[in-house]
Amino acid sequence: MAIKKLSTEWITPKNFQPYGQVIYAAEDGKLYDTEDAQLSLKNGIPRFYIMRLHDKGRKFHKITRHVKCTQCLGSLEGKDWLMAVAPPNNDAKEPKIEDILAFRIPGNCFINLEVGTWHAGPYFEHEIVDFYNLELSDTNEVDHFTHNLWEANQIEFEIVS
Repeated sequence: MAIKKLSTEWITPKNFQPYGQVIYAAEDGKLYDTEDAQLSLKNGIPRFYIMRLHDKGRKFHKITRHVKCTQCLGSLEGKDWLMAVAPPNNDAKEPKIEDILAFRIPGNCFINLEVGTWHAGPYFEHEIVDFYNLELSDTNEVDHFTHNLWEANQIEFEIVS
């Protein structure tokens, strides 16, 4: 089994820009601008919910994308977490292995994944983390394109600090 280790880097709006946005708290009353989440939810009914994840670990061999909407994810309780991503490329059926990288995301912000961004996670070191998730109501049924990296390339990834 081939395991490719992915080092993490702390997420910033600049280094995450090819994959989406990083959104931080703003003062109440701030007018809408490009620092706000640029959402694309026009292809269905938005769904905002809290998902509870247990002992996710740091290894993965599948990566997913959604081509009909953006997706916002953030942890509750200020817990940091990890996400692997690859750039959106709606013409390709799979991401390039060399383009997959990992970010460490602090618990004081959330991410807005650009339409088509490949992603694996969230992963974390805590026993349980609750995440809020904004996508379409049927994203996991009709807009969930998963590529199995093990079947295609005999590779599994492990996110390391």
